[in-house]
Parts: sequence; structure tokens; C-alpha cells
Amino acid sequence: MKKTVIFGAGQIGRGFIGDICGTSEYKLVFVDVAQPVITLLNDRQEYPIWLLSDKKIEKKISNLKGIHFSSESEIVEEIASVNLAFTAVGANNLSFLAPLIAKGVKRRIEKGVESFLNIVICENLLGSADILRESIEKHLSCAEKNYIKTYVGFVETVVSRMVAPLPDSLREKEPLLVTVEPYNILPVAKKSFKGQVPAVKGFYPVEDIVPYEELKLFGHNLAHATLAYVGYLAGYEFIWECMGDIRLYKLLERVVEETKVAIIKKHSLNKKEVEDYISDLFVRFKNKALNDTVVRVGRDPLRKIGANDRLAGAIKVCLNEGVFPENISFVMATCLCYNYGNDESATKLQGLLEDKGIDYVLRNISCLNDERVICEVKEKYIEIKNRKLDYFDKFC
Repeated sequence: MKKTVIFGAGQIGRGFIGDICGTSEYKLVFVDVAQPVITLLNDRQEYPIWLLSDKKIEKKISNLKGIHFSSESEIVEEIASVNLAFTAVGANNLSFLAPLIAKGVKRRIEKGVESFLNIVICENLLGSADILRESIEKHLSCAEKNYIKTYVGFVETVVSRMVAPLPDSLREKEPLLVTVEPYNILPVAKKSFKGQVPAVKGFYPVEDIVPYEELKLFGHNLAHATLAYVGYLAGYEFIWECMGDIRLYKLLERVVEETKVAIIKKHSLNKKEVEDYISDLFVRFKNKALNDTVVRVGRDPLRKIGANDRLAGAIKVCLNEGVFPENISFVMATCLCYNYGNDESATKLQGLLEDKGIDYVLRNISCLNDERVICEVKEKYIEIKNRKLDYFDKFC
């Protein structure tokens, strides 16, 4: 029987990984810290998923079970018995899995398991394979590390399926329901697998995953951030509404053009392939059925201005490739103005700006050192703070 362990039973875990693996006839073993979700999965033995576009497709994912993260011995035995596992716990939580996976590796060694275990890492985190492997190896002996080198693959991916927030009324009625777009392509790092690439529908093996990771982070994620932060200033609620504003749409095109030129140059990518990806992305952003909100897409701005994340990271890629990121600098300034009160990260960011100033944030949080960019972001930030939408209108 084909079986996979999925760390994370949230929207990506259930709404993407569970979907493609369930469709590929795997038994699904979900591991999560949310006891209500685990209890419901075990009670119902299935969960619904809606694929939303022009029409709604309703599916049921079954052949599954859930294990709470605290049930260590049960999880260890599952790790010892599978050839495929996934993580979808959020980039900040990835290292917390290391001790548990390390115990699973030890158990495989005890049982004399000599089949491969491939761990597919579905996180928005560049270098996630090295980060997880090194975190696990801290808990292993030299001999156990050699086992990992031989039998365990750490596979980076690029997760692009977008999920839709559930209204409270629908969540109360269907607490396990996940609503997502139909997009189901998952680029995976072909060379990182031990043995053959598993037969999972949606897997798209690529020789070099890095260009696809950067295209996702500095294309998809940056474009999403543009709509969220500028859309928030403009007073929009939904992402699809932002796409209907011609000023914002033109800004989005200019932002993506900066990163498109830089990424194609850096990785020698096929221009048409990148442009087709962007065109498809813009169509997906217009999907009204998702009802994705600017505050969901914009949440955690403190992380998103991080040194290698979608804003500062894109600025650095552009500078390295000879492209001045004027439009991305404007988006960075709008992010610094994002003061949504129900977002703890946004509140912390506003506190940092007030206490330490914008120079500190740009130089120490975003790790920017190009004086032209710093001046550009500061100028736009001051204009936005002082003139608000007057400057937004002028710039866009």
C-alpha cells in the first residue's frame, strides 16, 4: 500500500498535498498540532475540497488518518514505514520537525530499513532542504548521518496553488473544508530524490529548482504583495478588486517587469516560458471565486521585508543584474505603511519604525545597503505617510 506522512494538516497540507497524493492513491497520514482537526479527520475519515474557478468542483479526500504532534512514538513508526513524506508547516516551524524526523530515521535504522525516504518540503523558504537536513543531523551520530546520505532525500519544491479563506459561517458548517484554485503543478527538484521520483500527479521534476523558487518568490509572491500592500492603501478588500484598478494593474506590470528582466538574465531562463507564467498568474489573481483578501495576502509584513524574502530579496536580485528596482522600492514603502491592527507582525513593524526609524529597518531587517534604494524607499515612504493616496494616485 502506498502511504505518505504529511506534516501539517492546514490549507496546503489538506488543500494541495492531500489532494494530489489522494488522487495518486496514497493513504494519507496527517500530523498536526491542532487537536480538533486531527479528531475530526479520524472521526470522519474524509474531508471535502472545493476547486474554485468559473465553476466549482467538489471532491472528497478519503483513505486517511490523523496523528497529533504529541504522539511521538506513533509518528516515529509511521516515518519508519513510508517512502514519502511532506512538510507544510510554515517556514518558521520547519526546524521544529527535526527532532521527530531524526527519531524516525533512527527507528528505520533499528528496523534495518534500506528503502529510500524522500521528504518533499513545501515551504516558502529558499534553501529549505539544507536547513531541514542540517537541523535533523544535529540529533544524529556520524553513522546515522551516513544513513541519511544514502537513503533520505530532501526535496525542495515550489508551491503555487492559492487557497481561499473560509467565511465563518461555512467553517462552522464544514470545519474540514478547504477551498482552493484548480492549479495543481508542483515543481520538484529532480536531482534531490533518492531513487525514482514517486508517481504523484502534479509533480513536475526539474533539473534545477532554484530558478523556479526565485520565479515564485520574486514573481508570484512579490506580485501578490504588491496587490496586498498597495491595495490596502487604496481601501480594497479583495485581491480580485485590486486587479480591476487600472492604476494598480499598471504598477503591478512594472513591478513584475523589473524582476522578470533580472531573473531571466540571472538564470538564462526562456523568456516566453517566464512571460507565459506571469500571464497565467495574472489570470489566476482575477479569480473572484477565491475571494482572497488583501489582509490575508499581506499578513506578516515583518517577515516579508526580510533580507531574502520577496521584497528585499527581489531588490537585491535586480541590483545584481543591473536593473534599478524603482517600482519594487515603492512596494517596499507601501509595506512599511501597512498598519492593519489585527496583524501582530504589522503592529511590531510599526513599533520598530517608530522606535528605531526607517533607516534601522531597511539596513538591519531588510539588510539593504544600496544608498540609492534606501533613499528611494525613504522618499516614497515619507510621501505616502504625508500625502497618503494623493501620492499613490501620482505614482500609479
